[in-house]
Amino acid sequence: MQIYLVGGAVRDKLLGLKEYDRDYVVTGAVPQELLAKGFKQVGKDFPVFLHPKTHEEYALARTERKSGHGYTGFICDFSPEVTLEEDLKRRDLTINAIAEDENGQIIDPCGGASDLKNRILRHVSPAFEEDPLRVLRAARFAAKLSPMGFSIAPETLELMHKMSLSGELNALTPERVWIETEKALKTDAPQVYFEVLHQCGALGCILPELEALSGVPGPAKWHPEIDTFVHVMLTLKAVAKLTRDLPTRFAMLCHDLGKALTPRECWPHHKGHDELGLKPLKALCTRLHVPRDYADLAAAVMRCHSDFHHLDKNGPEGVVAVFEKLDAFRRPQRLQPWLDCCAGDFLGRKGFEHLHFERPHYVKRIFEAAAAVNAAPFVAAGLKGPAVAQAVHEARVRVCAEVMAHLPEDALNDRRPPKLPN
Repeated sequence: MQIYLVGGAVRDKLLGLKEYDRDYVVTGAVPQELLAKGFKQVGKDFPVFLHPKTHEEYALARTERKSGHGYTGFICDFSPEVTLEEDLKRRDLTINAIAEDENGQIIDPCGGASDLKNRILRHVSPAFEEDPLRVLRAARFAAKLSPMGFSIAPETLELMHKMSLSGELNALTPERVWIETEKALKTDAPQVYFEVLHQCGALGCILPELEALSGVPGPAKWHPEIDTFVHVMLTLKAVAKLTRDLPTRFAMLCHDLGKALTPRECWPHHKGHDELGLKPLKALCTRLHVPRDYADLAAAVMRCHSDFHHLDKNGPEGVVAVFEKLDAFRRPQRLQPWLDCCAGDFLGRKGFEHLHFERPHYVKRIFEAAAAVNAAPFVAAGLKGPAVAQAVHEARVRVCAEVMAHLPEDALNDRRPPKLPN
């Protein structure tokens, strides 16, 4: 029996990153030997064992042979004769096909160390195309490692495109698609995941609502990048710098889905896109089994993000109405995600990325003052039912007016696009 550290732990160690999950491959053994040592077997598809003390995963070395469609259609061999090199060569990317033995020696039959040095994401072998999930995994690794200068090898991207055209991605379950997508949202560059999937033709299969934004124009005055898909990617990049909250990042991803449904004769303008986007958002969330808190926040941001750019349109009354539309007085936890998404929406435009944007701070100040108004004084004064709600509303409008009177001109309104540097 031989035990090797493999996969992400070796990759990240060689990159000088903090090691995360440590996974091991065991050669020359059968399940009974590990069970006799106190390991606990888990997993239905192939033998994986948890260490009795560390609870780290140990898998028997295996080979795979394609036997059907999708990412589950494989025949696996876990016999003791399977070598470490055979196990490594059935993996997805060369940088994930490196092992380390118990003496710290690196075993690298696929050239992963060289690709790490050259910042290349490259498939191990043509067997890559047998598993459609690898398209999503490659895109996710691109998102994770692009801040370190990694990019996908042209031949790997070409293979991913071929796989996308084959229809194999249709075999992916919604659960697997969401797992990879959520992991991508956690990275420092989540937009790269969706850009890669768009580039290789996979986005239309797994997220057609997002792919539909490609080629939809926005007005050049406000969107120098023109293309709505490009804009959404820029907003996701911007919001990822503001927050690591995943529901917020998901809401940013979905905020403009309605622009694909506005009348073409009205383009590049998209009046009513906020409400139009609710239907594709619901379809996306239902299909992928998106968690309820993600879906609810995305719908709230979708309905209210445009209001942020013209908050003083109807004066203090209009500002309070937007807070009520957002349901922020009852759910104050919604305010910051909404502000982050609205800031991302503003900054996520070509040339706008490095502008100083104060409006979220002003809006937060207004909200905190208005939210401090409560019903207790009005109930004590003898008001009941709807009269209490109306009195609270009117008091909040007065408070908003007082705060807004001391804000700079245009603090709450995009009356003109900012002057961008040449």
